[in-house]
Amino acid sequence: MSIAPAEKGKSMRSRQPKQLLLAFFGEHVVDQDVPPLRASSLIEVLEGAGVAAPATRATLDRMVQRGLLTRERRGREILFSLTEEGGAVLREATERVRGPHPFQPHGTGWTLVTFTVPEDQRTLRHRLRSALTWEGFAPLRDGLWLAPGEVDLDAALEPLRADLPAAAITAFHARELPGYAMADNVRAAWDIEKIRDEHLAFIDTWSAASTAAEAGSPLSARAMLVADWLALLGTDPRLPRAFMDDDWPADRSYEVYWAARNALEAASTRQFTALTADGTQRRAS
Repeated sequence: MSIAPAEKGKSMRSRQPKQLLLAFFGEHVVDQDVPPLRASSLIEVLEGAGVAAPATRATLDRMVQRGLLTRERRGREILFSLTEEGGAVLREATERVRGPHPFQPHGTGWTLVTFTVPEDQRTLRHRLRSALTWEGFAPLRDGLWLAPGEVDLDAALEPLRADLPAAAITAFHARELPGYAMADNVRAAWDIEKIRDEHLAFIDTWSAASTAAEAGSPLSARAMLVADWLALLGTDPRLPRAFMDDDWPADRSYEVYWAARNALEAASTRQFTALTADGTQRRAS
């Protein structure tokens, strides 16, 4: 959902529980030596971000079914851990989430993809489309997807590799020919003004000190921030700046994100350390 620049101070989008949980696990759990997390702790973090407990429980159940999390019961507690697949999904996103140039294409030219997935495998089709969108692809015409630069499809599609039919993907790299400018194709594939509005909404939201202050805790605020950042990264396809005007707001978004993240990092890390220590002590007692 696009939010107009005039809506200053409002949340840039409705944050879904899954977005918040992925942001939380990506920031604090992936590639870290973290014990299983209590359901009550995860519920508390998301309640601070405005998500009711039943919605968090339902999302945790779906993430277990999807293979992103595992669930176990110890006494009266329900505990969740990140699976190998969940770690792979988050690890693939981490490079861009924390990278220095998240809105610039890798390399030159264009990557083009077509795919064939049977209609009865709708979940797989959705996962594939989501993976392509995250990498900056958009449908151009007649099943042809286009992305700027040289996309590493092997890495992008690794979490889907076991499920994709043989020869499901056809991909190639291309460059535009003189006399066949890409500007019209870019505007046909991507809504440039919507992407601008998402940047401006992110800047407005996280430039306001009240956004983090209104969260239930620094840990909740950091999950909100990273969830919004993930959403923005998924919206911006990293188009070459030649197709943008001189006032394109991506650089400002980057500055605002890191200023907000740095402001929250110490307090949220302390809170997470206390949360995991408390859970360990409870299980030991």
